[in-house]
Amino acid sequence: MKPSVLLVSGLLFAPSIALAAFSVGGPAYTKRMETKLLASPSAVAQPVANLAFRKQVQIQEIKGAWLRVKEKQNEGWVFKGNLSELDPGETAGIDILPKSASATTATAAARPLAPGASEYAERQGMAAARSDVLWLEKEAAKVGPKQVLEYLQTERKGEFK
Repeated sequence: MKPSVLLVSGLLFAPSIALAAFSVGGPAYTKRMETKLLASPSAVAQPVANLAFRKQVQIQEIKGAWLRVKEKQNEGWVFKGNLSELDPGETAGIDILPKSASATTATAAARPLAPGASEYAERQGMAAARSDVLWLEKEAAKVGPKQVLEYLQTERKGEFK
């Protein structure tokens, strides 16, 4: 995949990441059926624990698009897009079902690769996909909330349509 395509893809899901106002010491909630806590802030890091849907975690550290969180004895890194500031069970959608980001394409694109996905890519001769994800993380970290907002306004995307 071309780097420019990855960067544009990253910019499309960045607004939800950039606009989230998570803060150290504050709470957050898992919004996937299973959220992996990772050993380091990287999509290819080893999982250290799994958390169920709607688990409350405490934010310990913020590093770019990653949050180091703690839930009871479990501690690790989570991509911001996998967490919500609000309890997902209390923010019901129009159809009265919880709004779960797991069902959205942008969040699916933003999820870290599972170890199985990386292994499959290597077996299929697509190991470059791993380096693409690492490159995208690095490039996305360079884009700040102000740049995302300017892009959305200029390109008439999202709420600026």
